[in-house]
Amino acid sequence: MIRTASAIDIERVKKSRLQETDLEHLKFGRVFTDHMFVMDYEGGKWQQPRIMPYADLELSPATLVLHYAQTIFEGMKAYRDEEGNVNLFRPQANIARMNRSAKRMCMPHIPEDLFLEGLKELVRLDGAWLPGGKDAALYIRPFMFASDEYIGVKPSDGYRFMIFICPVRGYYQEPLRVKLELEYSRAFPGGTGEVKCGGNYAGGLYPSKMGQDKGYHQNLWTDAMEHKYIEESGTMNVFFIIDGVLTTPSLDGTILAGITRDSILTLAREKGLKTAERKITVEEVVNGIRNGKVSAAFGAGTAATIAPIKVVGYKGEDLELPDLKADSEVNLIGTMLDNIRRGAVADKHGWVVRA
Repeated sequence: MIRTASAIDIERVKKSRLQETDLEHLKFGRVFTDHMFVMDYEGGKWQQPRIMPYADLELSPATLVLHYAQTIFEGMKAYRDEEGNVNLFRPQANIARMNRSAKRMCMPHIPEDLFLEGLKELVRLDGAWLPGGKDAALYIRPFMFASDEYIGVKPSDGYRFMIFICPVRGYYQEPLRVKLELEYSRAFPGGTGEVKCGGNYAGGLYPSKMGQDKGYHQNLWTDAMEHKYIEESGTMNVFFIIDGVLTTPSLDGTILAGITRDSILTLAREKGLKTAERKITVEEVVNGIRNGKVSAAFGAGTAATIAPIKVVGYKGEDLELPDLKADSEVNLIGTMLDNIRRGAVADKHGWVVRA
């Protein structure tokens, strides 16, 4: 049966899979809720949006995205507040960033109001999938891909935009071991480093696998020109506390403008902590860990939120950072952020949006 919620056609599943799903023991990104949002771009305009049962896609072997990687995505989360409501965290920021990615990848702009409406309706339908517990959330994956069927290097005329949801718990279960990557590169000036497109991540798989084979969780990426400056940690933005200053690489076109990154900087400044956005050299971090000037490091992103870094691998040497204390600036900021997302404190920024 199909019903319409404002401009969106909705077809509910005949039987939910929720009762058959173990929400207590989840592997991140492996379990999917009952429904998905779908909207196609054809003839120069977006067609009727719809929510339908989660299902596999049927694609031609000639579908353009499979050959030339014209695809973008986002990652966002929804949380349950203390009153039992399911809330989205900063969805407008994700929508704006996805449209910036679309522009860079020569893809059509997605209407912000329709994007948000479809997102909220989907979360309302599948909100019961949100597990219980302090580490639980719904991870939401909007994405768009070129859907034309031909072999030729040019922008597609047709696109498909979709959203699906994963119930999740914590991403990393232990502090990270990261390897300073001084040979391979994640992004180049003038490239797509600040865009959430699939190719950025595919290019990092091989060097990341090499690091994982040596016992590291992720690579600590450096700039492509000199391998002198630190850029990101795996798929996250990276922060260091250097001489008491919360410091993160400045956005220069090769680094993703993370929404968690921006949230952390905003809260830290409100708390009166010193912050800096600037170039950070490999030498500064290596020497700073050795002499104690670098007292903490962590990755920051939607999936993990804040992931403390315990070890930095540098040219075969493991440099160990101090254990984070419960009252450290890193943990205090993480708690502040979580309290806002879960409605435990007032949201004076307007970051939380009720589904």
